Amino acid sequence: MLPVRRRTVLKLVSGTAAYAAALPLVQAASPTTAAQVRALAHDSLLSLEFDAALRSRVLARGEPITGFDASEALLLADGSAIEHFAFVDERVERVRSERHGPGRRHVVRGRSAQGVEKTVEVTFHERHPGLAVLRTRYRNGGQTPLEIAGWRNAAHAMADAGDGFWSFSGATHTDRRDWVQPLTEGFAQRNTLAMDSSDYGGGTPVANIWRRDVGLAVGHVEPKPRLLDLPVTREADGGARIAIESTRAATLAPGEMLESDRCFVAVHTGDYFGVLQHYSRWMADEGIAAPEVPASAFAPIWCAWGYERDFTTEQVLGTLPKVKELGLEWVVLDDGWQTNEGDWQIDTRKFPRGEADMIAFVQAIKAQGLRPRLWLAPLAADPGSEVLYRHTDMLLLDRDGASQNVTWWNAFTQCPGYQPTVDFYVALVTKIIGEWGFEGLKLDGQHLNAVAPCYNPAHNHADPMESCEAVATFWQAIYDAAHAANPDAVVELCPCGTAFAFHNLPATDQYPSSDPLSSWQVRHKGKTIKALIGKRGSYAGDHVELADGGADFASSVGIGAVISTKFTWPADIPDPKLDMPPGGLVLGAAKEAVWRKWIDLYRAHMLPKGDYLGTLYDIGFDRPETHVIGKDGALYYAFYAERWDGPLQLRGLGRGRYRVRNLFDGTDLGTVDARSDTLASVPFETFALLQATPDGAA
Repeated sequence: MLPVRRRTVLKLVSGTAAYAAALPLVQAASPTTAAQVRALAHDSLLSLEFDAALRSRVLARGEPITGFDASEALLLADGSAIEHFAFVDERVERVRSERHGPGRRHVVRGRSAQGVEKTVEVTFHERHPGLAVLRTRYRNGGQTPLEIAGWRNAAHAMADAGDGFWSFSGATHTDRRDWVQPLTEGFAQRNTLAMDSSDYGGGTPVANIWRRDVGLAVGHVEPKPRLLDLPVTREADGGARIAIESTRAATLAPGEMLESDRCFVAVHTGDYFGVLQHYSRWMADEGIAAPEVPASAFAPIWCAWGYERDFTTEQVLGTLPKVKELGLEWVVLDDGWQTNEGDWQIDTRKFPRGEADMIAFVQAIKAQGLRPRLWLAPLAADPGSEVLYRHTDMLLLDRDGASQNVTWWNAFTQCPGYQPTVDFYVALVTKIIGEWGFEGLKLDGQHLNAVAPCYNPAHNHADPMESCEAVATFWQAIYDAAHAANPDAVVELCPCGTAFAFHNLPATDQYPSSDPLSSWQVRHKGKTIKALIGKRGSYAGDHVELADGGADFASSVGIGAVISTKFTWPADIPDPKLDMPPGGLVLGAAKEAVWRKWIDLYRAHMLPKGDYLGTLYDIGFDRPETHVIGKDGALYYAFYAERWDGPLQLRGLGRGRYRVRNLFDGTDLGTVDARSDTLASVPFETFALLQATPDGAA
C-alpha cells in the first residue's frame, strides 16, 4: 500500500490581484500538474486535491483515481454552469463533533469571473477514515440577481482500467430495475431521490461506481430525506462519471448565500458493500439505525396471498395444519380482508360478524401455535371510500391542487405530514395489534417509500417539503403504536419494487426483497440490506414463488434471508389472476418434498442470525457470484452460476483447518485452511451451498 503523499500548501494572498492572477489558469487548456495544486484535504485513505480553478481530483491512498474535475458547480437557469473559481485561500481547523468525534475541516475559497464566491468545506473525522463530508456555499458578489437551477457536488470521472465498471444506485425507478448493474455501453441513470412517477420515489441516498481495483461513492448525509439526484453515466471512452445534484430552483440576490446539503465522497476497494456499511455507521451516529428486532422476525413465513383477494377464511384456516407441519411460523393474511383501501373496515362477506369473526380468526391461527400478521397499505384512499369523502383534508395535493395517484390500487395518497392522517393510522394499528390480536403488520405498496411535496392548504405546511420529510416520522409513529400494543410485534415494510428508503430504517423490523423480478434481485438486494441494517434487522426473500423458477430457496437461504412462501393446499384456486410459477402454487407431493427440505435446512442453521461477511467477495467482478455468512464458528459459502465446473476459493478462513461439506446434499468435500483455501473442482448448476467447520468440531 502506498503512503499518502503530504505536501506543504502555499498560502496565497487573497484579493483582486490574486483572482486576476488565477484566471489565466482557469482559461488555459493545458492539463493541471502537481505544481498547480493549491489545496489538499486528506486522511489516511482519501485525499482531495484542489487546483487553481477549485477543480478537484480524488486520490485513494495517495494514488489519483480521477482527474481534476469541476466537482462543485453552481447550475444556472439558462442551462449553463459556473464551474471555474479562481483560488483565494485555504484554512484548516480542528473540529470535534458530539456525534462523530474529533476531526479536521479544510475550507477552500474561490471566486468566479461573474463575482460568485464559492466556499468548499471538506471535513474528515478520525472514526470515519476514507469518508469526506462536503458542504458548498455560494455567495452572489455581483450586482444583479442570479437565477439558479441548482448545484452540483462531488462530480468526478474515473477512467476504465480494462475490466469496466459496476454500479450501485440507491434510488427508486418505476420499472423496478436492478439496484446493482454493470455499466454497459450507453449506460445513464439520473437516479433521482424525488418522485420517479406518481407513486415511486425515494431510496437510500448513495450511488457508487467501482472498478476491480477501486471504487468511488457519493451521497448525502442529512438526517432527513432530500430530493437530490445521483447521476451515473458511462462515458464514450469507457470511463464512468458520478455526481450529486440538486435541481431546486432559486433566485440568488446580490449578497445572498446558497448552501448545499451535506454530501460525502468515499473511496473503497471491493464492491459497494463496505461503503454502504460505512454510510450506515455514519448515519447511526446521526441517530438513524436499525432497531433491535424481536426473535420472531427471523421465523419462516407463509402468506395467504396464494389465494389472492377472493380468499375464503376456510381456505386459509384449512392450510394451517400443513403450514405448521412444514415448520413455518408466520401466517400473513394479505389483501382482501378489507372493504377498500382507505376505510380499512372488515369485509363482512368473509367475516360476517365483523370484528368478532376477525378476532376468532386470529385466535384460530394462534391455536395452531402460529403467529398472525395482517396486510395493510397505509396512506392509500380509494375513490368511493368513506375516508376520502369525509376526510378529503388528508389528501396530499400538488401545487395545482391535484392528488398523487397510487397506481396499483387506483387510489389517492394521503399526506404523512398532516397530524390527522397520523392519528387515523395510529388508532387503526393500535386496534389491529391491541384488540384484534395480530402479532405483526405487513405494510405494503410502492407509495410507502416516499411522497411528493404537499401543497394542501389545509395542512399549513411551512414548506411543501414537510410531507417528504414526514414519511420517516409517520412510519415511526406506526412502529411505536404497534410496539406499544405488543412489544414483540414485527413491523414489515414492503414498498413494492422500490429501493430501500434508508430514513425509514428505525421504524422497520423486517424488509423483504419487495416483489423481486429475479433471483439476482433477491441476492443483491439482500447484500444491500445486510450492509445497511447489519445483524439487528431482518431481511426476507419475499415469496419464493417470485424467484427464478418459482422454487429458488437457495438464493434466500444462502444470503441469510428469512424464507417465505405463498403455496396453496390442497388445491390451487380455480381462476388465478396473478402470474403463476411453473406448476402453479399448489403444494403437491413432489413440491412438498423440496419445500420441506429447504425449510428444515433453514431452521437447522438460521443463517439470518449470522454475520454476513460482504467484503470477502466482489458481487460484480468475482465469479462465481459468492456470499459468505459466519455463524457459531463455521463459515457458510453460497455460490451461484448457471453452470460451474472449476475451483472454488473459500476466503475468510481463520486459523487451523476446516472440513467442508455440501450443505444441500451432505457430501464431504475435504479440508482447507487459510493458506490452501481452494477446492480444486466443484461442479454445480445454479447453486452450491457449502459449510466450512473447524476440523474436529461437532
